[in-house]
Amino acid sequence: MVVKGLKKKQVKGGKKQQLKFVVDCTQPADDNIIEPKDFEKFLTNRIKVDGKTGNLGEKISISRDKSKITVNAEAPFSKRYLKYLGKKYLKSQQLRDFLRIVAPSKTSYEMRYFNINDDKDEEE
Repeated sequence: MVVKGLKKKQVKGGKKQQLKFVVDCTQPADDNIIEPKDFEKFLTNRIKVDGKTGNLGEKISISRDKSKITVNAEAPFSKRYLKYLGKKYLKSQQLRDFLRIVAPSKTSYEMRYFNINDDKDEEE
């Protein structure tokens, strides 16, 4: 039963929310362990948009400034998805045992080495 005079809510076609995430690869890039351009290419090939890879279009843009990779995306994009892809990249390069991905702030990730030296001091 439909009530007369009742209108459905309409969604306004306003500007979509832009999200900006940064992945900082400075430490491993300085030691020539990884190439930031390879990681950028990996992200470009692997990020899924609407369930399809290689379909970035206008919704997602990836840029690189030396060893920092910036991902600009429209609203439905997860920061956690970037961490997942970063871990997948490290695994493919067989670096997962030496590097980890840490979130120093709300909009960024950073690749860091595991602190192996601290463990030896605690055991003694």
